[in-house]
Amino acid sequence: MALNHTYDIRLLRHETAAGAGAQVVLLALLGTAVDLGTAGWLTGLAFALGTWAMLTRALSRSWQRPFGPANCVTLARATLVGGVTALVADSFAHPVPVALLVGLTSVALVLDAVDGQVARRTGTSSPLGARFDMEVDAFLILVLSVHVSLSLGAWVLLIGAMRYAFVAAARFQPWLNAPLPPSTARKTVAALQGILLLVASSHLLPHLLSLAAVVLALALLTWSFARDVGWLHRTRPRPTDPAPRELTRQEA
Repeated sequence: MALNHTYDIRLLRHETAAGAGAQVVLLALLGTAVDLGTAGWLTGLAFALGTWAMLTRALSRSWQRPFGPANCVTLARATLVGGVTALVADSFAHPVPVALLVGLTSVALVLDAVDGQVARRTGTSSPLGARFDMEVDAFLILVLSVHVSLSLGAWVLLIGAMRYAFVAAARFQPWLNAPLPPSTARKTVAALQGILLLVASSHLLPHLLSLAAVVLALALLTWSFARDVGWLHRTRPRPTDPAPRELTRQEA
């Protein structure tokens, strides 16, 4: 059994290392295409290292083997998000091609609709895969909100920071860690965040329309979080409850 576990971990390390390698290749391609600067390179490499370390640790703990086709799709999407992150970091120093930024983001958003379908069709759905998918989504929204804030103002950062603020609050209020019921509205609002921020990033719309799109994104996200927090508060365990349910972390 120990030998099997060692073999499993070696496979996981190979797969996660391949993802980090793909990230470096993408950064090299961006460096050739747009002369990626120091900020872009350092940020992209930090993203690759952080993703590799966290994913390797999570997979080693779960003993999940094989890595699975759905997780491969999510890893490819994470690689694209790393490219977007590098471009956004570089945009603080000099302008970056909007078409390239929009292209990478668009493919990443399309793949977001693919990995879940692949997981269901191949029977490889797992809590780890769902968490991986969610973290990639959240980070992409954060990066896009940083980019859009350069033209529309710092208030746009509220969109990217809201989910992380929820996670931080859950450390002090454990009832926020309880699982939420499935919700089409929640999934729709989450998907719209990326689309509306992408539209604003493209600079294809007049300033007022881009502003309206981002305001709509923030309003919908605020409503979604407020609804979920209200539900969690109403259903939280009470001190007088005879058998409070065990809480498990599931950020939304």
